[in-house]
Amino acid sequence: MGCVEDLGYDVLLSMASFKECRSYVEKHFKEVYYVDPGFKIFEKRIIGVPPIALGIDGDAVILPYTKPCHGTYLLRVVSSEDAVMVRKNGRDKP
Repeated sequence: MGCVEDLGYDVLLSMASFKECRSYVEKHFKEVYYVDPGFKIFEKRIIGVPPIALGIDGDAVILPYTKPCHGTYLLRVVSSEDAVMVRKNGRDKP
């Protein structure tokens, strides 16, 4: 993800577990895709407990992000290019 500070994000959850992030995405977003750890987005590989739920909200991608020593956050990042890539490569079922 390069530097998360460069992405221009909104924090939806902070200090959450991967399970809490998955539940939030499944409950609050109509368009949900599942990926495995190692899925490449924003030029970096995503980590987490599978299945990792990614939400799509228009041109925004909702994803868990773990910051060492600070915990896991659920972020909303606007990127039409990455939203299209998730739609194309993510699974619609866990």
